[in-house]
Amino acid sequence: MHWNKEESLSRQDMSKLQSERLKKACERVYDRVPFYKKSFDAKGVKPSDIKDIKDVVKLPFTKKSDLRDNYPYGLFAEKLDDIVRIHASSGTTGKPTVVAYNRNDINLWAEVMARTFTAAGATNKDVVQNAYGYGLFTGGLGAHYGAERVGAAVIPISGGNTQKQIMLLQDFGSTVITCTPSFALYLYDVAVDMKINFDTIKLRVGLFGAEPWTEEMRKEIEERLRLKAIDIYGLSEIIGPGVSSECIEAQDGLHMNEDHFYPEIIDPATGEQLPYGKEGELVITSMSREAMPLIRYRTGDITSLNPETCACGRTTVRMRRIRGRADDMLIIRGVNVFPSQVESVLLRSKEVAPHYIIEVNRKGRMDEMNVKVEVTQDVMDKMAAKVLTTDLKAFAQEEEELIKIKREIQKNIKDIIGVTTDITLVPPASVQRSEGKAKRVIDNRPK
Repeated sequence: MHWNKEESLSRQDMSKLQSERLKKACERVYDRVPFYKKSFDAKGVKPSDIKDIKDVVKLPFTKKSDLRDNYPYGLFAEKLDDIVRIHASSGTTGKPTVVAYNRNDINLWAEVMARTFTAAGATNKDVVQNAYGYGLFTGGLGAHYGAERVGAAVIPISGGNTQKQIMLLQDFGSTVITCTPSFALYLYDVAVDMKINFDTIKLRVGLFGAEPWTEEMRKEIEERLRLKAIDIYGLSEIIGPGVSSECIEAQDGLHMNEDHFYPEIIDPATGEQLPYGKEGELVITSMSREAMPLIRYRTGDITSLNPETCACGRTTVRMRRIRGRADDMLIIRGVNVFPSQVESVLLRSKEVAPHYIIEVNRKGRMDEMNVKVEVTQDVMDKMAAKVLTTDLKAFAQEEEELIKIKREIQKNIKDIIGVTTDITLVPPASVQRSEGKAKRVIDNRPK
């Protein structure tokens, strides 16, 4: 089931629509945003030079630093009188990045999120438990609008309140949940502690995003929570959630809402546009936003694009699951390592749980990586007769079974990723849980 006809336009019709919208977006920012007039002029391009979507390569890039440099209102293409919503990134370091919406933008947001929910199989018969955070973060309200637009009943519980989340899952009969994938697994762990079986919960689908996750983690979530796990993608700078999402029929790449958000893949080092199928950095132009359109915004996310028609009938370009962020990539002794790659290898082992921390240190002139990962409760139960200590050092040294698990993971990481890693195995519940975005990497190397 599709939400609207734009999801299945021919490539020719899609290109025509994109070309019209790109021209209007360029005229808008050139006339209204001094930053873009200066950027266009420096590049030697005028809005009149943009006659086709392929001309996007003539345009300058926009970077996250440009948003910070123009904080707070410098990139707005509307007067403040016409702005009805201001969101901002979490801003963990320095100033947050600010994004603005007028009434048409809010309507657009609801529409693309309605596509997201419809692609996931949600309808007006569903009860949606929205566990994304409300507030300056775009996740909560974006999901809320989309669910309401399709006519579902929305429970705006926001993030955290884990035991109450589980109570509402039971009492309200929630059929759809929206949250980060790491929080979904945390919900499961808490439910187990509360002696609640997910077979008694009515959830049938979850929309998970806001952090990178792997196919292996999807399988864990689907097996434990007894639902279909759908990957969704968005970023506040473009609109929030609603940029792309998987369909429940195929779960084979995330459908880009490319009639509104034009995607490119570039070589992150050279800025050169790459062809379909090649992996690189995702760049997005928000052609339909009015309050704050962004031209060729460098997301930093690493993926590739597939233009083939999906089994679900949608013709929109599909992006592969995000492999990581260009700025999250670790370089360990010359080897490029994404946290998602490590997670993928870890979850090949049935003896460890999807809760881990990657710690990077520098010893002398050499970088060293240690992965601390929890073993499963099954492993603990087998060891119960032999290991009666809570001392982590003793735990890690006393059991041959643990040595075997550790060596297997080390070998797999070396063979698949190409880097030598120390592995620290710890008991269940030793790694701190997150009720929002999970923090997976601690980089202790001097900056």
